[in-house]
Amino acid sequence: MEKLRKEFEATALPHMDAIYNAALRMARNQTEAEDLVQDTYLRAYRFFDKFKPGTSMRAWLFKILKNTCINNFKKRAKTPEHVNFDQLRLLEDEPVSCPDPEEEILHRLCHDELMRAIDNLPEEFRLVIMHSDVEGLTYKETAEIVDCPIGTVMSRLHRGRRILRNMMREHASDLGYACNG
Repeated sequence: MEKLRKEFEATALPHMDAIYNAALRMARNQTEAEDLVQDTYLRAYRFFDKFKPGTSMRAWLFKILKNTCINNFKKRAKTPEHVNFDQLRLLEDEPVSCPDPEEEILHRLCHDELMRAIDNLPEEFRLVIMHSDVEGLTYKETAEIVDCPIGTVMSRLHRGRRILRNMMREHASDLGYACNG
């Protein structure tokens, strides 16, 4: 049992940041993303004996994350939402801190707009771009996660990147930057 735990830790834990980032993009909420990561790793550990050595641990974890997210979404859809108004009042009183203003502006102009553009992509393009371009998975790993052929992944990446390029060109134009091509 100890050997299994150590093997799991050595192969699965190095991917936790990537899994968390993907969970955050899926859930769009830090608390839910943390819960998704916890559930993903719990399931991965419980079914670690089903993992095929020699295959990609990262892709396997992303597949578990995707299935966990879908299952949680279905479960939440059946449950009415509960709002804690006392918690909302507490959040209103918290002071907002701001990092270096120049860094904040640069970050907001580039990163936030790009992430917003990715979020606005149709799901079929958003998923392959997140897995391939943001998380750095191979076409094969991305294909396994989204359950489609590699050629479809490549096609969706091409089309999704073209849509993103147009969105970012519009954003640059709105900011007063000239864009050619």
